[in-house]
Amino acid sequence: MSKTLTNRKDDYAQWYNDIILKGGLADYSAVKGCMVIKPHGYALWENMRDNLDKRFKETGHQNAYFPLFIPKSFLSKEAAHVEGFAKECAVVTHYRLKNDPNGGGVIVDPEAKLEEELIVRPTSETIIWNTYKDWIKSYRDLPLLINQWANVVRWEMRTRLFLRTTEFLWQEGHTAHATREEAIEEAEKMLEVYASFAEEYMAIPVIRGVKSANERFAGAEDTYCIEALMQDGKALQAGTSHFLGQNFAKAFDVKFQDKDNNHDYVWATSWGVSTRLVGALVMVHSDDEGLVLPPKLAPLQVVIIPIFNKDPEATAKIERTAQDIINNLKQQGIRVKYDNDDNTRAGFKFAEYELKGVPVRITLGARDLENNIVEVARRDTKEKKAYPLDGIAASIPGLLDDIQSNMYNTALKFRTENTIEVNSWDEFVKILDEKPGFVSAHWDGTPETEEKIKELTKATIRCIPLNNKMEEGKCIHSGKPSTQRVLFARAY
Repeated sequence: MSKTLTNRKDDYAQWYNDIILKGGLADYSAVKGCMVIKPHGYALWENMRDNLDKRFKETGHQNAYFPLFIPKSFLSKEAAHVEGFAKECAVVTHYRLKNDPNGGGVIVDPEAKLEEELIVRPTSETIIWNTYKDWIKSYRDLPLLINQWANVVRWEMRTRLFLRTTEFLWQEGHTAHATREEAIEEAEKMLEVYASFAEEYMAIPVIRGVKSANERFAGAEDTYCIEALMQDGKALQAGTSHFLGQNFAKAFDVKFQDKDNNHDYVWATSWGVSTRLVGALVMVHSDDEGLVLPPKLAPLQVVIIPIFNKDPEATAKIERTAQDIINNLKQQGIRVKYDNDDNTRAGFKFAEYELKGVPVRITLGARDLENNIVEVARRDTKEKKAYPLDGIAASIPGLLDDIQSNMYNTALKFRTENTIEVNSWDEFVKILDEKPGFVSAHWDGTPETEEKIKELTKATIRCIPLNNKMEEGKCIHSGKPSTQRVLFARAY
């Protein structure tokens, strides 16, 4: 089955599409730019969602749900926000259809025009802050810590499954605070929630940083981000957390009365990750045989495959052994499947589960069981090893932990080897073309230079790392003084 996949080195983009489609994660939709998330892909998203949701609630947040439709006038209230999203908005203008009297099928009823057009939400700041005006009156109502799991629509001209689609799934947190300091602390806290999730569960090392002014979220004073490096050397923004200042509070007149009976605008944050995390998971870990999934997120962690012969007693022993192992693994909370479908050859099953990224495969054969051993194969290294039958179930949790750690360390090693410091323009351009990855370089801090570098190389400032050290230098493009390096990369 893996022979049907394009080799990464031959065509990385096609390899990615092959993995998504043939690995059963998603399919194309009849609606241009949208996708159908298949059960295997949705199970991955569910595991991500459930773990993140637990983390949000542990930090005091609650879930709510707000309307899909946003009055057009709401978007006009925050100038930078509307400017940032205006070109991506889908607009509802009518509320009814009717049959064409000329026999042309269904048409929009011209008499059913909305008094005010509705925007299909590209993000929910405006409608949420319009609601918060009624919810927040006093310091006793703060902080207000709300998260929403939802879908959004951003009209895209060039789409790619999971990475950039017209409609996608995500969560968006929207919080209100009494002070600037509390809001900044919230934004930084949620960035760390994303970063620890990416590293601990997705086995993806990330750079924690702040976006440049050009790359900030529309309407934010600061945007914090986590950036990951894909196997083709391109960066992917894996999550963002925004300090919104008082911009949306002022736009929607959201004030609170403090303990001294003074009135002031509240301070705000918003933060979110989306189903593009599934795309990141694929591009960081997978190989030419298919998906490679970290055990903590894999929908199926262990698959048991029997090798039957014509001996009924041997078959019965395999079945009993499989059931014992399954019971023991399930008691330990491990997601396991026994595939004893006798209509499919074992070799085909091996290839199928390899393609779908199942971390551990246990093979049960009559001869091995006579010798009290079983064959265990791990997906990340493709290593096969004979394990004693007695205690095999007790060995699996440790093996899964080892796979999780190895996947993270492999990705970290790749990022380290593909993060390079440069000090001149010629060196910068050469590295981008010959050894893609993160390029650490000096920048003079001006939007004009940043835009010129992007225009000439298609590389953007991915972030200013949070742990940046001060270092005197010269901007690689303008030659002007600089006090720190920033990370550049070409990106998705």
